[in-house]
Amino acid sequence: MSKDCEITSTRRVNYSQAEVYQAWSNPDLLAQWWGPKGFTNTFRTFELNPGGTWRFTMHSPQGPSFDNKCVFVEIVPNKRLVFDHVEPVHAFRVIATFDRQGEGTLITFHMVFKSAEECERSREVIEPSNEENFDRLEALLASHFNSKV
Repeated sequence: MSKDCEITSTRRVNYSQAEVYQAWSNPDLLAQWWGPKGFTNTFRTFELNPGGTWRFTMHSPQGPSFDNKCVFVEIVPNKRLVFDHVEPVHAFRVIATFDRQGEGTLITFHMVFKSAEECERSREVIEPSNEENFDRLEALLASHFNSKV
């Protein structure tokens, strides 16, 4: 794939790989932080295994709701999650990695789109939204895990 089809966001947090992975793999925790600032989620299905589906609705603070369907491709506990976002609007693959960095974890959120055009159309919204997503993740980590690494 060309770099023109990719968006990558990273954030280093002062929490262990296991804590970060738990926030991504536990649907009760994930529902609390997934999405841009102000969004809430309703999870209908969360089957964390290769081939398993994740169906959820993101509710915008402005009113509209957005149904989503993802299919898990690869799960490596505490290290990596790969899933395909297959509907409704954007089709892309997410490769989320959790790498130990010093006393914390470097989170890499890598999105690969099917075309450069689709990636470019999405970039303007996705890049700042990913940062808001990371902000919400860090807030959840702080509220659920007492000790920073």
